[in-house]
Amino acid sequence: MWRSRARRSTSGAAGSGLGDGLRLTCEWVARAVGGRLRGGDPRADIGAVAIDTRTLQPGDFFVALRGARFDGHDFVADAFARGAVGAMVRLGFGAGAAFQGAIVEVEDPIRGLQDLARAVRRASGSRVVAITGSAGKTTTKEAIAEFLSARFRVVRNRGNLNNHIGLPLSLMQLRERPDVAVMELGMNHPGEIRTLVSITQPEVRVWTNVGDAHIGFFGSADAIADAKAEILEGAEPHHVLVCNADDPRVMARAGRFPGRVVTFGIARAATVRARDIEDLGIDGTQARVDTPRGSRPIRTPLLGRGNLDNVLAAAAVALEFDVPLDAVAAAAGRLKPAERRGAVHRLRDGVVLIDDSYNSSPDALRRALDVVAGTRGASRRVAVLGEMLELGAQSLALHEASGRRAAAARLDRLATIGGEAARRLAAAAVEAGMPEAAVSHFPDSAAASGEVAATIRPGDLVLVKGSRGTRTDLVSDRLMAEFG
Repeated sequence: MWRSRARRSTSGAAGSGLGDGLRLTCEWVARAVGGRLRGGDPRADIGAVAIDTRTLQPGDFFVALRGARFDGHDFVADAFARGAVGAMVRLGFGAGAAFQGAIVEVEDPIRGLQDLARAVRRASGSRVVAITGSAGKTTTKEAIAEFLSARFRVVRNRGNLNNHIGLPLSLMQLRERPDVAVMELGMNHPGEIRTLVSITQPEVRVWTNVGDAHIGFFGSADAIADAKAEILEGAEPHHVLVCNADDPRVMARAGRFPGRVVTFGIARAATVRARDIEDLGIDGTQARVDTPRGSRPIRTPLLGRGNLDNVLAAAAVALEFDVPLDAVAAAAGRLKPAERRGAVHRLRDGVVLIDDSYNSSPDALRRALDVVAGTRGASRRVAVLGEMLELGAQSLALHEASGRRAAAARLDRLATIGGEAARRLAAAAVEAGMPEAAVSHFPDSAAASGEVAATIRPGDLVLVKGSRGTRTDLVSDRLMAEFG
């Protein structure tokens, strides 16, 4: 287990060269990424690392990334005009040209950005907790960060910067030399977690679950599990894996981890386990949690048993860092959902909105519907469900199963949004017993928002959930505007 270190002063801002923050210069960057440095002042201090000239500030370092729509090399001159001290570019770019700052040439700027993040991570001396899973990564990340904040200086991913570009940018916070960095690792293709683990080099790894999110890119849940299992790679005997005892696919692969395995769960024996669980609907969940440090009642305002799993995972991590169990229990009661991830809004006329519009998958939708079904006191239960994307050949079958689940949740009204898969969800709900007059379908969220708002009555409980591509957030925003 890791002991608390003395908290360090934060008076030295990153890149300022003051205090104990990690000072970056163009010369340091060139060495870290194995690049060729030319021009400019090699010892000039670097502010932030930027990939977008629109947000670049004087003193920043620009990395010219090439994407599907834009090539950052087209904006290098603009970056220097805005005050950049240096730029990372591909080999040979701008040969013979005079720039207003330093140029660091690399074979691939994306790989260069990742190499820079890896070097910052190593130089920082911070410990890293990395999280993967099909659902609950962000909530688990936020809970871990809150629990650890009782004893440590903690940073976490900025927003949803958790992929091969966003994660390196998030790791630049380690220039502040926090005690702990809590980083979620996102993926939708094999090999991505491997890359992110090689950059973060975590001492503690958290694997929440295996579900059907992005199954269209993998073909099966076992293939997803194999890709998620890349979180185990590169581990050392003193590292720790925190994983879900109730997920057989996780546990079937956890045995290959060379370090210590700590488990959490509800249904099976686990290092950190919840019992005597009471679902409180829109008020959250409470349970007694048994741990090696004792047993405590824990109540969290986060919705449903899926979020209870996330809290258990976070508690297991916190205990590994010697955070007192009483502090964990207290912090659990103060947790708040991330934006549009199960946020509860109590609106005018007793209308309650569960805004879960950030994203969706069949497993996550099932858990959200369970919360709706278990909530008492609502005049009506209403669900607005957007099409779930990236499900591939299984999309229609999974949407139909979700329609049957929606009917089982005793919904009074159901609106679906999207293409054929969303239509099939609506049809399956009718076939499973929902009155046809209570089910409607819309081609897009813009069309749905006004119609849905017009049907809401005082006292209604409304769940809004869908993949980001269906923009169900438009429906949530309309409801908040109408009833806020």
